[in-house]
Amino acid sequence: MSLATSTIAALRQRLTSKEISPRDIVQDVASAIQAQNPSMGAYLSWDLDKALTEADKADLSQPLGGIPIGIKDNMNVLGEPCTCASKMLANYRAPYDAGAIQKLRAGGGIPFGRLNMDEFAMGSSTENSALGTTRNPRDLERIPGGSSGGSAAAVAGNLAIATLGSDTGGSIRQPAALCGCVGIKPTYGRISRFGLVAFASSLDQIGPITKTVEDAALLLNHLCGKDSRDSTSLDVEVPDFTAAIGRDIKGLRIGLPKEYFISGIHAGVSASVNAAVKKLESLGAIPVEISLPHTDVGVSTYYIIAPAEASTNLARFDGVRYGHRAADPKNLLEHYMLSREQGFGPEVKRRILLGTYVLSSGYYDAYYIKAQRARTLIRQDFEKAFEQVDVIISPTSPTPAHKLGELKDNPLAAYLEDIFTIPVNLAGLPAISVPCGTAEEGGKQLPVGLQIIGKPLDELTVLRVADAFEKA
Repeated sequence: MSLATSTIAALRQRLTSKEISPRDIVQDVASAIQAQNPSMGAYLSWDLDKALTEADKADLSQPLGGIPIGIKDNMNVLGEPCTCASKMLANYRAPYDAGAIQKLRAGGGIPFGRLNMDEFAMGSSTENSALGTTRNPRDLERIPGGSSGGSAAAVAGNLAIATLGSDTGGSIRQPAALCGCVGIKPTYGRISRFGLVAFASSLDQIGPITKTVEDAALLLNHLCGKDSRDSTSLDVEVPDFTAAIGRDIKGLRIGLPKEYFISGIHAGVSASVNAAVKKLESLGAIPVEISLPHTDVGVSTYYIIAPAEASTNLARFDGVRYGHRAADPKNLLEHYMLSREQGFGPEVKRRILLGTYVLSSGYYDAYYIKAQRARTLIRQDFEKAFEQVDVIISPTSPTPAHKLGELKDNPLAAYLEDIFTIPVNLAGLPAISVPCGTAEEGGKQLPVGLQIIGKPLDELTVLRVADAFEKA
């Protein structure tokens, strides 16, 4: 059996028994990439020689020793491209390792390969990449989700053992759901954002995409922790997340928000999620109906706050110090205008314009301040709900993966794909997506994800419920 199809936990056992070597794993993953990536488009680039050199030096005493991990192309890895799937950064090479990459290396992991994404993480289909389309390994005519579509497709298609993604409004959980793998967004501040190219700084969070919940816990152990270079990094104890694995869930109260179980959800998604709730109930969990009354303003709140932050963060890409530079501009103003016009794609431009508008004089109070107030109400909804329950359950996405190009001319419909994931980012909570069945669409059985949302810094309970469900 191909090593690329295996899990971190299984490979670590074989490594420590000297049955296989880190070089074997890297070469096997590289063979899978070379064979399947041309049709799937998950990877933008990979440096096999560098990875093999690191594999030969791997410290097998470390918990991740010798395991190659794919990296979304918006995290800096020293000496490697960091394009954010944009023409703007097509020639950029990272001058340092991101904080999460440093921690990954300290745990023995080997960063291997740059994974495709929606440009600057703006999108939920990976169709917004300027460097090529990623396809869902379950059906190559469909999207893998986004913005971490390459990260999820690589894991689901066995082109990676595990990967790192980033999640601003669902960008880890939604592609994990659509591709049929596990994706967790930790509490905001759990993992350093230093060296992650910013989209919306108050929402962005790095997290793992894996084949099992246990692998997600293993990776979290070696990604979390305080980083003085990130002012939002939390100075809190990092527990052993694998302590959540193998525990029962008897007596845990699972919240079912009435606003998340509504008409309009794809029938197959609804059936799979309802069956998952029954399964959790059979394991001893206690379902409790709850209300998150401000769910209906989540998407509109997000699409004010996130573009506002993006318009500020992306102002640095002007072709002066780095990034695409227009040829032969007549003056400085034309230099800025042409460089940004040529460097950014249509979705990025749309969000920059929207963000600049809501921050402009005369509209700041009407839109941005109002959105921040709505964000507070959304967070308070969760606080009240968690007085009654231990975790909250919902679909990850209201639909299975749609066909490539299906929503190309309907951005509002695409934005609504994240209706169940966005509120989690606005409130800064941890949440995981685990596979929970399939839904039929166009004669295909497509993966469905179950979202499990936890209290701030309570990833242990989220993982405990996810692992119990996965094993059942």
